[in-house]
Amino acid sequence: MRTDSEITELVGGILRLRAANPGPMTGTGTNTYLLMAATGAVVIDPGPDLVAHLDAIITHLGKTPLRAILITHAHLDHTALTPALVAATGARVLAFGGATAGRSAQMKAMADQGMAGGGEGADAGFAPDDLLADGQTLDVAGMVISVIHTPGHMGGHLCFGYGDTLFSGDHVMGWSTSLISPPDGDMADYMASLARLSADHWSRFLPGHGNAVSDTAARLAALIAHRRAREAAILAAVRAQPTSATALAALIYTDTAPALLPAAARNILAHLIDLHDRNLISTQDPITPTTAFTAI
Repeated sequence: MRTDSEITELVGGILRLRAANPGPMTGTGTNTYLLMAATGAVVIDPGPDLVAHLDAIITHLGKTPLRAILITHAHLDHTALTPALVAATGARVLAFGGATAGRSAQMKAMADQGMAGGGEGADAGFAPDDLLADGQTLDVAGMVISVIHTPGHMGGHLCFGYGDTLFSGDHVMGWSTSLISPPDGDMADYMASLARLSADHWSRFLPGHGNAVSDTAARLAALIAHRRAREAAILAAVRAQPTSATALAALIYTDTAPALLPAAARNILAHLIDLHDRNLISTQDPITPTTAFTAI
């Protein structure tokens, strides 16, 4: 296992610093991006709270002042280093909001009823200095960055456009699909956000984990097709007999390690909630991973 950050120079003065936190949910590690200009720099997602990762960011900043810290979403593997980076640089933190920002009314209600997130750790203490809004344009040290609200993986998830490059966070990755875990994640929102990104042209996606994605339209189409196929399999299983997210995970994810089945069940739960909202399945019970759904 690596103990220091892996550094790669990408296009247009962008550095990718990959943290040494590999795992089932992070792949080869969390990507921190450093955008450099003559009069300042921007960091996108400081990453996990690792001293070596902080040192790598500071080293590559050199004498260039850090003008802003942009956050795609408030999961700990993306935000935990933020306080240390702020302490070292004095930079302001910009994000859509805290870990629960952007949730739909239904997801808020489920959280109020006691449903907890699963799979990835939300940064409950995260609080940005400035709130970003969909469609906003930032001019930081002469670098023009567009803000795109892409809820789905989390309610407050943002992507950042920089020319024809999109920093896609955990919404679009090449190595894996995104975890959609209610009440943090919402499948209907996720699919709508994929469709929205598909309406624009991007030369590359720079994701929160894994390598750059160059065939952006094909990747978006593949992600949409994957979710539609998964939805069809889930609906067919429910039509065959009443069943739950937990039971379906073992039935559908036959090639998944047992330790990852709880995360798989959260993805299925997100699909079941979406199908329920579209009046394709029903249940009389409060929605949980073990709630049995029936076809309508």
